[in-house]
Amino acid sequence: MALMDRYQKAVDELLAKVRNTQTENIIKAGTLIADSVANGGKVYFNGICHSIEMDLIYRGGGPIFYKKFNAEEHKDTLKAGDVLVVSSVSGRTKAVVDLTWEMVQRGVNVIAFTSMEYAVAVDPVHESGKKLYEMATLTMDNCAPAAEAMLEVEGIEARFAAASGIASDYIMWNITSVVVEKLLEKGITPGILKSANFPGGNDYNKTVIEPNYEKYGW
Repeated sequence: MALMDRYQKAVDELLAKVRNTQTENIIKAGTLIADSVANGGKVYFNGICHSIEMDLIYRGGGPIFYKKFNAEEHKDTLKAGDVLVVSSVSGRTKAVVDLTWEMVQRGVNVIAFTSMEYAVAVDPVHESGKKLYEMATLTMDNCAPAAEAMLEVEGIEARFAAASGIASDYIMWNITSVVVEKLLEKGITPGILKSANFPGGNDYNKTVIEPNYEKYGW
């Protein structure tokens, strides 16, 4: 079987595993975010699997209320009821674990993306002796294998094809589907951006979506 075919099969199996194991937590995460937005809370994304978060922030088809987290600008403004989405595939990245610990103590809802297979295979680095999944408000398992890569390739020592990025992106858009549905059920029409490069898209975003967000938070 060609390597491309093997890769496609591995991705199909990965996403099927996500659906079979993470649907309940996806619904919980979507509900948590929707409740926060409806109550005037903010939703920030820290780095997710090498910048996968940018697939959801200020882009056509995405919600206006997802914002990129900047520690210097936002760390001290986050409050109880806000949502921070973080990621460490291994569950032990020190900066992420430290940030999660601090935010949870403050009452911020932290949704963590990790690989549980990876996380249980490594030792913690935080002084509490805990790893990311043991601290976060809610943990999403991106179902990546330990050490990340999915495929053995003859003649190459390292395994090939990282799993966490594509799985995390898939999970986050599923979560967002729940968020949108839950907000509509609350009588809130969430601000969904149009593509700025499509005719009329940028004007719509600037005259409708952004002012609405500034006024209502969604």
